[in-house]
Amino acid sequence: MRHLDRALRLIVEVPVAILVVAEIVVLFSGVAARYVFHAPLIWTDELASILFLWLAMLGSVVALQRSEHMRLTAIVGGLSGPARARVEAMATAAVAVFLAMMLPSAWDYAADEWFIETPALGIHNTYRAMAIPVGAALMAVTALTRLLRISWRDAVFGLVVVGGLAAILYVAGPWLKGFGNWNLVLFFVVLLGAAVLLSVPIGFAFGLATLAYLATLTRTPLTVIVSRMDEGMSSLILLAVPLFVFLGLLIEMTGMARAMVGFLASLLGHVRGGLSYVLLGAMYLVSGISGSKAADMAAVAPVLFPEMKRRGANEGELVALLAASGAMSETIPPSLVLITIGSVTGVSIAALFTGGLMPALVLALALAIIARWRGRGENLTGIVRPPWGVVGRALVVSLPALILPLVIRTAVVEGVATATEVSTIGIVYAVVVGIVIYRQFPLRRLFPMLVETAALSGAILLIIGTATGMAWALTQSGFSRQLAAAMTEMPGGAAGFMAVSIVAFIVLGSVLEGIPAIVLFGPLLFPSARLVGIHEVHYAMVVILAMGIGLFAPPFGVGYYAACAIGRVSPDAAMRRIWPYLAAVLAGLIVVAAVPWFSIGFL
Repeated sequence: MRHLDRALRLIVEVPVAILVVAEIVVLFSGVAARYVFHAPLIWTDELASILFLWLAMLGSVVALQRSEHMRLTAIVGGLSGPARARVEAMATAAVAVFLAMMLPSAWDYAADEWFIETPALGIHNTYRAMAIPVGAALMAVTALTRLLRISWRDAVFGLVVVGGLAAILYVAGPWLKGFGNWNLVLFFVVLLGAAVLLSVPIGFAFGLATLAYLATLTRTPLTVIVSRMDEGMSSLILLAVPLFVFLGLLIEMTGMARAMVGFLASLLGHVRGGLSYVLLGAMYLVSGISGSKAADMAAVAPVLFPEMKRRGANEGELVALLAASGAMSETIPPSLVLITIGSVTGVSIAALFTGGLMPALVLALALAIIARWRGRGENLTGIVRPPWGVVGRALVVSLPALILPLVIRTAVVEGVATATEVSTIGIVYAVVVGIVIYRQFPLRRLFPMLVETAALSGAILLIIGTATGMAWALTQSGFSRQLAAAMTEMPGGAAGFMAVSIVAFIVLGSVLEGIPAIVLFGPLLFPSARLVGIHEVHYAMVVILAMGIGLFAPPFGVGYYAACAIGRVSPDAAMRRIWPYLAAVLAGLIVVAAVPWFSIGFL
């Protein structure tokens, strides 16, 4: 099984690395042809879309092989060894069952796409759609090899439990139909909640609950769900996800992030609490480049933490501030959450990019106040203000890196390039700056970065695909209309609707993480927000920040544990210290929610 697992990794990792490079080349060629040579290539978006679905599915395979699909592990982590092993076996069996249910329909769907040809290249759409069954088959093999590598008793236990549940639902199907929409609670609250709590990866939990609901209670062909997944994952806007993830890794590798942090440290490092301000400022700047919170924290923490510890800062305090700054910077463009919310709700991404800067600044100021108060006992012995000449040299060194966020935002807002295309401009810029100016471009790190990009992107895109299928099932059941009606009738009008949304997205961000919560509930709630008179960009900022609080709040927030891992600190060390910072973020969120100007004043 270990040999087979290694062979599967080799089979998949090389193609996904090539696909990431191909997407960059194709999209940048389109931008260069249009703006440099004034001879647009009409086929670049089409080819990029074909390659993108393959990248999404094969990236999902890599993420499964590496156990990098997003999942909730807080409950399982507290179990004893034998109990944990059985629950892990159940989760793996659930993944295998979902893939087994989906695979025949995925093959049928791909075969039906033969009759559709792409308009520019004239390629049968089956060649693109085949990515779904091929990816599902490789993931199924991966799940089975993992199941066979564990204790046979645990494997049998997992298969019996999942298979027994499937049999019970099949037999009880006719009886359950009499309960009407109460079945939504059974499948999308009880079954889905149990799967998430038992550490089934969130994307697979969404898909399993949806397929179980449709197979048990409806006559809907399961190919419909496969087509919804295809639609959810194939939006060309989402191609910005892997490209910005790769850009985030690239700025860390080339030393651009270190140069920015070095300049901020020379400017503020001598004042009390100065390095905390530097951390907040660095997260604000880096978030505008990478779009990935994990990449942001990984770029900033290793540079600042050693000096902050030397000055007497508690390591738990540092991680608490790092996690809170991650929640603060969720709206800074080109955040992956902004791109996702624009793709699933139809809100202008340029407007989201413009509106996201001020809300994050409000939260950054709130965090700076708490950081100043918490750092009142900082040891500044031997710390002197650097001469202005040193600051000037640091500015000159960091200038090529500081320009990049400005280039990205200006290009999108001014309409020079789309959010997807501008990421390729950023990548080419980072490569040139890294080689020519910073002279840091270790080629040995390039392949692992490409594979890591594909894995993270595949994990995100599978969630978007299965959540799109779930949203379709909920819409067909009438739930979306009932939810919209209930939300619009909340007492207090727009203020009541906003308050309920904040609470809901804090909970959803903690349990489902950010992107799954946005994809699943964004299309349902944004129309309701418009009905009660809330501007869609203002609403987007509020729910994204609320979701960020949940994402970085212990004990369930996955972002909090990512910050602890990056800071190499036990989660227990920061658990008590993070609450003042999260309270500051919540206070800032309330200000942003109460004053729409912070979100829409510059539109």
